[in-house]
Amino acid sequence: MPQKASTAPKTAAPKTQALPRREIDPMFRVALLIVGAVTFLRLLWLAGQPIDLYPDEAQYWIWAQKLQFGYYSKPPMVAWLIWATTHLFSTSDLAVKVSAPLLYVVTSLVVHATAKRLYDARIAAWSTIAFITLPAVSLSALIISTDVPLLFCWAVATYGFVRAREEGGQRWWLLVGIAGGVGLLSKYATGFWLASALGFLLLVPDERRHLKPFLLSLGLTLVVYAPNFVWNATNGFVSYLHTRDNANVRDYGLHPQAFAEFAGAQFGVFGPIFLGTLIVIVAGARRIGADRRALLLMSFALPTLAIMLVEAMLSRAQPNWSAPTYLTATILVVAYLTQKGRDGLVQWSVVLHVALCVLLLGARDISKAVGHPIPGKLDPLHRVRGWQTLGNSLSQIHLQYLDLPLLADQRELMAAMIYYMQPHPFDMRMWNPAGHVRNGFEMDNSLGGTPGGDYLWITQREGAERQEVFDRFAEHAQVAHVVIPLGPGLARDVTLYKLTGFKGYTDAKP
Repeated sequence: MPQKASTAPKTAAPKTQALPRREIDPMFRVALLIVGAVTFLRLLWLAGQPIDLYPDEAQYWIWAQKLQFGYYSKPPMVAWLIWATTHLFSTSDLAVKVSAPLLYVVTSLVVHATAKRLYDARIAAWSTIAFITLPAVSLSALIISTDVPLLFCWAVATYGFVRAREEGGQRWWLLVGIAGGVGLLSKYATGFWLASALGFLLLVPDERRHLKPFLLSLGLTLVVYAPNFVWNATNGFVSYLHTRDNANVRDYGLHPQAFAEFAGAQFGVFGPIFLGTLIVIVAGARRIGADRRALLLMSFALPTLAIMLVEAMLSRAQPNWSAPTYLTATILVVAYLTQKGRDGLVQWSVVLHVALCVLLLGARDISKAVGHPIPGKLDPLHRVRGWQTLGNSLSQIHLQYLDLPLLADQRELMAAMIYYMQPHPFDMRMWNPAGHVRNGFEMDNSLGGTPGGDYLWITQREGAERQEVFDRFAEHAQVAHVVIPLGPGLARDVTLYKLTGFKGYTDAKP
């Protein structure tokens, strides 16, 4: 019997609601565009090879040929980065350097995330743009150094610290601990971040509730860092001793000129408007003491700068040693100016920073174009010019003396020539009559005092210093004199000698 058709109304199938699409904040889109454009131009500039590797970069590349958990003067991260990029892109100057501009992209995004968490989208976007165009960052992005991973880890640890202190943010302490450990594997200056965080928690009464989880994260930091400590323990703690010697703690005195030079250089590192604004903020610190966000940012900026100013007065300090100061200081200054309704100063600062970078990097070419070449010593990039040309010249000369191992007496020259000469002379020896261990080559490549052996000596020594080496060999003869012009009045000038019959360091001629 046929079934009666149902007259019940049909129920429509429920419609799947489309999830709202997350729109990218327009200011963030602008910031991303500028970061991408700046990074593309940096990569394009580096690909044109207008500069050679700085000798420190060449030495880091040498370290990267044998991965370890530590090296004479630095923890291992910079060598690990170079190992990764040269294995991905093959060995070239660009491949050695490329992690610097790329890592600054990520660092700038972390700056954005931190600024947005503390303030708003506008301040976050301008903090990102300001950071990626800072004079110090523009130079550092062209040179692979320990500062590059240091600033990345400093930024990540700061972001993790901000999130961990929020309600329900306990898991972010893991990020703080890991970033701290990786930071110490990058540069020991990460210790300043750890001390700043501890100081902030101790000095602000209602922040002390975070002390326990922070100390637990510090334990994780030490676990992550431990391999470098073990390496140092098995190598006479050479990295720590080098850091101590670099600070020159044994020769403290008052050096007002060095202090003035360091302080003046900071206007170039951070930019004149930004540094001037930071000074104004510090001068009025009591008035903004109630702003916990500003206090936190100052806590991660000012202690490092203060320590470096003291170091400059008592001994010496390189301008870049204060670099971590300006990561959180950038957010602080941008927020201050924006809240004061002076956004235009931020924008003009960015324009000024870009202009300074163009003038700095193009000084030699610009001066040539206008018909007034600047003296070689005034070329800001003269220290990274001429090494490849010199290496090519010495490679041709060495072909005639392949039976002679190479001998050098200066770290920078030795590092650059091991990188640029072909085939790479990894067996080059370092002249070391006093048996010092002041650099990695004196640690691993020193010419021992055992008599015997002939060498091809590459040197920039003159007069009595040259004779000091001649006296320790039975015979010597000049092979070549190579001069590589670097600009008006400046050249790389080296002489090569064939040294025969090493008599040992103590058996000099009467």
